[in-house]
Amino acid sequence: MASIPVYSWRLAPEGLATVRQLRARGLRPGGQDVAAQIERPRYRRGPLVAYLYEIDRAKPVRPMTPAKWAALAKANTARRTCPECRRDAGYVIPASLGMCVTCAYPDDEQRAA
Repeated sequence: MASIPVYSWRLAPEGLATVRQLRARGLRPGGQDVAAQIERPRYRRGPLVAYLYEIDRAKPVRPMTPAKWAALAKANTARRTCPECRRDAGYVIPASLGMCVTCAYPDDEQRAA
């Protein structure tokens, strides 16, 4: 089994990029294996590791289809709908509350009025 090259932070050669850097260029790894990795040292902890891919072997990002747009809109609507009062809260319901703020704190609403 061959090991991949490891580079220090900001010392990777040209032609390699992380997934985020590929995405900023409108590309994706496209099934290729990791070409190298970079390590950024951290104080009192293990290093941060980022995997690098070859830019010239990357493929373009697949475009969103109408079905994907519809699924994304449905998922975002579900995240904004309160399970208690069934209204669209206008914001993403906090996972810590599990319901909209007005349902979670009904006494505060009465005091404000």
